[in-house]
Amino acid sequence: SAAPEQTGEIFVSGAVSNPGFYSLNEDDTILALLSDAGIEPDADRSHIEIYVPREGETQCSQKIDINRAEAWLLEALPGIGQTRAQAIVDYRNENGPFKRIKDLLKVEGIGQGTLDGIEGFITVSD
Repeated sequence: SAAPEQTGEIFVSGAVSNPGFYSLNEDDTILALLSDAGIEPDADRSHIEIYVPREGETQCSQKIDINRAEAWLLEALPGIGQTRAQAIVDYRNENGPFKRIKDLLKVEGIGQGTLDGIEGFITVSD
């Protein structure tokens, strides 16, 4: 039999040990996705939020603040793995907070393509 067809991606965050984007296949259940993300023992399973964006919508409901986020949270961004996430944190620690989102281009390993892919998911605080 054929493998299930991938229909998109789903972002899992909150009370999970591995927040991030997961491939969504036509046969997947919410429980399987939560299991993959490592649902924490103290997670409130009676209240799970699902947000479905409109086509062309690039903003997610809660943006990641690149001036406050730890490396593990930055890893949840598309195209940002462990190395790039740590590079962002290291740059911030050495140079102070980012003034604008565009300042991420100063971080080694972050190019315009990567920035374009995460811009709708991040914000910069003072």
